Amino acid sequence: MADQVKRPVKITETILRDAHQSLIATRMSTEDMLPILETMDKVGYHAVECWGGATFDASLRFLKEDPWERLRKIRKGFKNTKLQMLFRGQNILGYRHYADDVVEYFVQKSIANGIDIIRIFDALNDLRNLECAVRATNKENGHAQIAISYTLGDAYTVDYYVDLAKKIEEMGASSICIKDMAGLLVPYEATKLVSALKAAVKIPIDLHTHYTSGVASMTYMKAVEAGCDIIDTAISPFALGTSQPATEVMVETFKGTPYDTGIDQNLLSQIAEYFRPIRDKALETGLLNPKVMGVDIKTLLYQVPGGMLSNLVSQLKEAHQEDKYYEVLQEVPRVRKDFGEPPLVTPSSQIVGTQAVLNVIAGERYKMVTKETKALLSGEYGQTVKPFNKEVQKKVIGDKKPITCRPADLIEPELKKIESEIAEWKQQDEDVLTYALFPQVALDFFKYRQAQQTGVDVNAADKENKAYPV
Repeated sequence: MADQVKRPVKITETILRDAHQSLIATRMSTEDMLPILETMDKVGYHAVECWGGATFDASLRFLKEDPWERLRKIRKGFKNTKLQMLFRGQNILGYRHYADDVVEYFVQKSIANGIDIIRIFDALNDLRNLECAVRATNKENGHAQIAISYTLGDAYTVDYYVDLAKKIEEMGASSICIKDMAGLLVPYEATKLVSALKAAVKIPIDLHTHYTSGVASMTYMKAVEAGCDIIDTAISPFALGTSQPATEVMVETFKGTPYDTGIDQNLLSQIAEYFRPIRDKALETGLLNPKVMGVDIKTLLYQVPGGMLSNLVSQLKEAHQEDKYYEVLQEVPRVRKDFGEPPLVTPSSQIVGTQAVLNVIAGERYKMVTKETKALLSGEYGQTVKPFNKEVQKKVIGDKKPITCRPADLIEPELKKIESEIAEWKQQDEDVLTYALFPQVALDFFKYRQAQQTGVDVNAADKENKAYPV
């Protein structure tokens, strides 16, 4: 090993976004984050992921915080470290496709408020849904990292991923992320995949996985040996389970090897000490369920991400049909096949999961369908890797002609209309985007904000607005 060329692996820390999104439903407040930023800034991380994903929605809905204000405060705390966000392509951070003008404006404002790296993905790996966001990121001199949603299935061969990676490089991405949201990438497959991608493209490769199935640390090790440039890790109190491998463990693993990160364990220890009481409090209050801390091998059997499993459980509970859990788990792959075998990540995971629940509860497949199922089978989310099951498509959308173009081509510019709707509540340009993504939640927040500013007492029940699950 000693005579090998040094190739230090870079670390992206997820504690301020995906780690707490995965373990405590994105409930970490800005106040919890700020005191430790100065120490984190000394580590020498490649980047700190701190925004996007579900943080935007959860800040407004549950914490009554302005997500833009959070970003500005975090930016102030990191003088030397790049900040990263997760961006759902044409869906931005919401659950539908938005017009290009909204996507462009959101990218512009994200970078203006402090984001350096935008990780952009599409649930179907339909690259047409990423074009606008990538163009906008490059225009603002941001780093556009395109994520490939990793999944398993007949269509998802190494050749498929290599072909996708080449197209991503041609699109103008600055790096590629293998986004393994369900922890499906096992160690020796990681060797094959990363080796093939490194041979095919020149831009850096980042690997993001979750510990759900118990293999993630080994997967990182094999990926790094195969040439992976960056890995995503979480500081230990919020690592493992449905989160990422622990930062300290990976740093120690590569110490003294050609992949040595050069990161100081003493600094990481201080950061872990800081977050430990936050984890302990979350355990005490029940916000952190010990169930999500273990290994769930069902992930590999059913290819269902951890968050999706807990959603299925709560949907069955509401319907008083918990005994149907295993039936639903067996129905998920069947629905996924009918729907063109999409990767299971937001929003496709929710669409497939909810439809599987409805199929089992109704006792007849596709007797009851959601509007999202109709939209997916109508082509409104884009193109899947495999064709839809024609019979199912016919049963769900009838004679409606599915669209084949880039879905956003059919959406008229929206910004001006949104601007006029929000005029009386607008206190900053960014409010327009907040309202564009989550109209009702944004209005509730703007009313709360105004009440706070004018000293009017806000109903405590409104503060804990639990009407909407995240």
